[in-house]
Amino acid sequence: MRDVAVVGANMIKFGRYPDKDVVALAADATIGALKDAGVTMKDVQFVACGNLYQASAMIGQRLLKEIGATGVPVVNVANACATGSTAFREAYIAVASGMYDIALAVGCEQMGKMGLLGAEGASREYSTEGVMGTGLMPGVFGQTGVEHMRKYGTTMEHFAKVAVKNHKHSVHNPYAQYRVETPLEDVINARVIAWPNTLYMCCPTGDGAAAAVLMSAEKARQYTQKPAWVAASVLTSDPWTPRNPIMFDVNTLTRNAAKEAYETAGIGPEDLSQVELHDCFATAELVHYENLMLCGEGEAGEFIDRGDPCIGGKVPVNASGGLLSKGHPLGATGVANIVEIVWHLRGEAGARQVENSKVGLAHVIGLGSACTIHILKK
Repeated sequence: MRDVAVVGANMIKFGRYPDKDVVALAADATIGALKDAGVTMKDVQFVACGNLYQASAMIGQRLLKEIGATGVPVVNVANACATGSTAFREAYIAVASGMYDIALAVGCEQMGKMGLLGAEGASREYSTEGVMGTGLMPGVFGQTGVEHMRKYGTTMEHFAKVAVKNHKHSVHNPYAQYRVETPLEDVINARVIAWPNTLYMCCPTGDGAAAAVLMSAEKARQYTQKPAWVAASVLTSDPWTPRNPIMFDVNTLTRNAAKEAYETAGIGPEDLSQVELHDCFATAELVHYENLMLCGEGEAGEFIDRGDPCIGGKVPVNASGGLLSKGHPLGATGVANIVEIVWHLRGEAGARQVENSKVGLAHVIGLGSACTIHILKK
């Protein structure tokens, strides 16, 4: 496998765009990424486009009809919350394999006010929802938080501090949907969605798009002096594990992916400068501290208490403000997390810049479906 670099990176501000369709959103992000890389669609040899809710609409081909239909191979990807990051991985493999020199990865979604629930629309006659646990995402990650409390003595305040941190980081991110600090008292006293997660501990949905241009090492050196090298690109799916049938396993996917990613990159968690992880809920971020080995088992509460995941801390997590602030347009999230890391490695993240960032990890999990981890280096 050849060395691969991200040379162009761009995203649009996440939010709600009722006057645009998803193709227009993807086009805005893609044109920006191409300009950032110093190329045009004529230079791109392969395209991977991630979109979940309109996957059957061939968004990738429709995108090229807007910005330049050059006849190159286009792959449309749908893989739960890991849709965009899986598209990025397809573009990475296309270049790393030696088949192409320049590839484009796009993630896009238009959700408006659609809820992030996740339960199948089964008939009440057959559905076990509310009888054998829950498949609704707020409930699943509420259970996850309660289980961590039971095992390790974690408190609601620990989870609330995650939201406080991310909302504080978001103030400096012009691409975030919400940019408002939320003091601890406000987070704790907000409307309960699925205890211990209150409203400010749940990610909003919305619309968004992000894009990245990937190149072989030889090509990258022709276009940039600040490449972000892909040190690891890992995708896992749920293995069979013995578990309580009413309790989702939200940990194994990430733990397996993290182990493989660190081995592939030849580093350990102690070498990371920063992390952009999948904080669909505050409880999710806290358990992923342990799943990504940023701290020891059962130590996530102490990790947030010490301020270790804050900008300026031991290993800043979600300097972007995370999904809790940016929002979570599913297909866009995975590419956007990678774009954020690239900006920090280049020193282009503005007021939220992680000082001297050299190695970043981007993580997305589609519960029960997929987990991607990408490690990028200067």
